[in-house]
Amino acid sequence: MVCDCPNKTQSQQDDNQRSFFMMKGYQWLLALTLILGALLLVVYQTFLGQSTQPEQLFTVESGQSYYGLIPTWQSKVPLFSATLAKLYIKTQIDAPLYAGVYQLPANPTFLQVMQILEQGADIAMVKVQIIEGKTAKDLYATIKDTQGVAIEILDKSDDLNRLKQRLGIDATTPDGKYANNLEGWFAPDTYLFAKGSSDKHILTTLYDKQRQLLTDAWANRDENLPYKSPYDALIMASIIEKETGIAEEREKVAAVFINRLRLGMRLQTDPTIIYGMGERYDGNIRRADINEKTDYNTYQIDGLPPTPIALPSKAAINAAMHPADIDALYFVATGTGGHTFSNTLKEHNQAVQEYLKIIKNQ
Repeated sequence: MVCDCPNKTQSQQDDNQRSFFMMKGYQWLLALTLILGALLLVVYQTFLGQSTQPEQLFTVESGQSYYGLIPTWQSKVPLFSATLAKLYIKTQIDAPLYAGVYQLPANPTFLQVMQILEQGADIAMVKVQIIEGKTAKDLYATIKDTQGVAIEILDKSDDLNRLKQRLGIDATTPDGKYANNLEGWFAPDTYLFAKGSSDKHILTTLYDKQRQLLTDAWANRDENLPYKSPYDALIMASIIEKETGIAEEREKVAAVFINRLRLGMRLQTDPTIIYGMGERYDGNIRRADINEKTDYNTYQIDGLPPTPIALPSKAAINAAMHPADIDALYFVATGTGGHTFSNTLKEHNQAVQEYLKIIKNQ
């Protein structure tokens, strides 16, 4: 018998093929749904999602950018997208970012944080960072440039020679024309002050800390140091601070200068020339500068300069009070970091020649 019915095998193949494509379609739809859902979740978490953080202070460092904050939020917000955050910053943010300590609400979203930072109005505290080796003049400029500080005594019209009186402090200073010089009397460190703190309050705080550091160090100093007063030690500490930034060298540098003082030798330290030149210093010390007799040029004067030449750290003050037990009278840079210390002029001259060779080959 002849049957005019469809071929079952072909029909089954067609059904299977339709089922296959339907299954594939469902899979693609499911995949697309998952992708869109994940994308929406990332967008939500990046811009609207909340971190599990309590109310907190958030510090923005000086010189930091909005982009520089992204790594912080990657660690705080689940599924945070750095790419979307960068896009938002690029297209939506045009306000400068101010350094300071901001008060953030509990569980802030990324958008909330950006709005707070952009407005710059929720700085709860101000950060004042003073680097060791900087001068009092640098300190005054830093305070004046810090947003959130109330400027009362560092205004442009003020004569800084009156600062000691206006602060009401009893800092030791030399008689005569340097009687109001407060160089060295402020402790370098990183400080947090309440927003609206006055420059007077900040300077007084830094002075009180430095005075206490000096008092404590003086009480525990080594015996037979060639200082007439704690102020002499503060001057020495400032020179040590300027001569080396290497922690393990501070006591050695102190020993060299103390040994020279004991022998009546001049200190002959370049940072004192630079300080004495003031605004005239252009980055180079010339023979004429070495030969110029200023109050600070220790190539031309005996003993210590009249005041400190920088703001010394606690470590430098301690080095001035506890010099290394060595006989060195000279030191010169190695050219590769650090210094070579020598007991005799002959050894020193050899070290200088080695330094010059290294510099020439660099």
